[in-house]
Amino acid sequence: MASAYKRILLKVSGEVLAGDQSFGIEPQFLNAVARQIAEVAKSGVEVAIVIGAGNIFRGMAVAADGTDRVTADLMGMLGTVINSLALSNAISRQGVKSKVFSALTMPSVADSFTARASKAALDEGYVVVCAGGTGNPFFTTDTAAALKAIELDCDVLLKGTKVDGVYSADPKKHPDATRYETVSYDEVIGRDLRVMDTAAFALARDNGLPIIVYALDDKEGLVGVLNGKARSTRVG
Repeated sequence: MASAYKRILLKVSGEVLAGDQSFGIEPQFLNAVARQIAEVAKSGVEVAIVIGAGNIFRGMAVAADGTDRVTADLMGMLGTVINSLALSNAISRQGVKSKVFSALTMPSVADSFTARASKAALDEGYVVVCAGGTGNPFFTTDTAAALKAIELDCDVLLKGTKVDGVYSADPKKHPDATRYETVSYDEVIGRDLRVMDTAAFALARDNGLPIIVYALDDKEGLVGVLNGKARSTRVG
C-alpha cells in the first residue's frame, strides 16, 4: 500500500464496536475494525487511535436527565477505557503490537498518557490507543482526537462515519444534499456541518491539521481511504 501519510490518527466511534446490537461490544465488529487497522500498520504507517464510548455510555444524555455533567462525563471517559482495552487487544491478536495510554491515571490498567511516551511507542512500531478522552469533562472524544493528533505530530485525522464524506445536510433526510470533495474548516464551522463538533474543527484549523471524513462500511476499508480509492471528503 502506498500512503501519503507517515503517521495518522483514527477516530473510531464506540457504536462501531456494538455492530447490530444497541450496546456493548460485538466481537465480529471489533475484530473487523482491528483487521483494518492492523493491515495499515503492517504497511508501515504509524497509527494512533481515539475511540468513543457511545456503545457503553453517553454522558450528555445522562446529564440531560439530571446527573451532574462532570460525573456523567467521567463515566463516559471510563467507557472509552473499556473500548480501548478491547480494541488494543484485538489489534494485538492480528499480529501487531499495541499499547493503551490513558488520560485518566490508572496505572494497573494502562500507561498514563504523555505525548513523549506515546510518540516513542509509535516510533517503535506500536499502534497507540488513546483512552480517557482529553481527561477533562465538557470535551467530546472528537475534540480529544484532534488534540491527540496534534500532540502526536500526526499528518492527518481520519474520521469514520455512516456516510461517505461531508454533505450540506443529512443525506438520509435530504437526498438532494450536496456532497463535498473538499471543504474548508471555516465553511464546516460556519454552516454547522456536524460531522465532528465545532471545537474539534476549530482546533484542527488553528493547527493546520487536515481531516478526512469517510464511510466506515466502504468496501475499500481504511487502506482505500489512505491510498485515495475510497470516497471521502478532505477538510482543510
